[in-house]
Amino acid sequence: MAIKKKGLGRGLGALGLESPKEIFEPQSSQKDHGEEAGARLTELSVDQLRPGKYQPRTHMDPESIASLSASIKSQGLMSPLIVRSVGEGMWEIIAGERRFRAAKLAGLTKVPVIIREVPDKKALSLSLIENIQREGLNPIEEANGMSRLMREFDMTQDQVAEVLGKSRPAVANTLRLLKLTPEVQNLLMSEKIDMGHARALLPLKEADQIALANEVVAKGWSVRETERQVAALLSDDKKKPAKTVHKKGRDVIRIEESLSDTLGAEVKLASETREKGRIVIRYSSLDQLDGLLEKLGYTS
Repeated sequence: MAIKKKGLGRGLGALGLESPKEIFEPQSSQKDHGEEAGARLTELSVDQLRPGKYQPRTHMDPESIASLSASIKSQGLMSPLIVRSVGEGMWEIIAGERRFRAAKLAGLTKVPVIIREVPDKKALSLSLIENIQREGLNPIEEANGMSRLMREFDMTQDQVAEVLGKSRPAVANTLRLLKLTPEVQNLLMSEKIDMGHARALLPLKEADQIALANEVVAKGWSVRETERQVAALLSDDKKKPAKTVHKKGRDVIRIEESLSDTLGAEVKLASETREKGRIVIRYSSLDQLDGLLEKLGYTS
């Protein structure tokens, strides 16, 4: 029984994995627990299965599960789960947790499985690849899955793109979503904003990201309107005048030096307008202050 997977190419070699055919097609069609060589197709009780610890999904839509369950009830489970033994008669799901949940909901007591004897590294990569390639992962889950492939397997973006059958720019754009603030990521995961909105918000500072994302939700902005608002905000930031530093003329410097010599303390002239300003006299001790007051004619 073969399960066709799109996009899994030579890049699996970067993970030390086999070809897609070897991963998803059992080496024997015999439904026999006694055959240990390679992948085996068999049936297991749903009570013997448990969710995989490398599942990248953080949310599974109940309506989607219910719809899949109705299909399974009508047509049966066409695609077997991929599992591995974890001892004591239990099996961990590497790929197919949505199908597992839907099958249980449909009342199935046994499900078809492909048993793979794989170590943790391969279990992680298979689970991530299977889930990333299937529709339904939200963009942040997908980005976290890609990031995990890079982090745990020291892969480059090019290698991730090859493994997942995506273009490198697509991988790069998805990974950039992890630079959004957690608040904005949550809005994206809950589908209150979409990928277009999220990408438009990326150039903004964190506080501006959050503020504008909330505006998108409250006012129902389109992606184009969001891009316009972001551009306006960035333009306003550029137009903010930089603090003006006036270069002092020679006459001003000469007056400062003369006053400093006369008073025995540092004196600075600070212009505020063309005709107004401040004289700043600095002292470093109370004794120096007393001397300044005396020279200025002040008596207590």
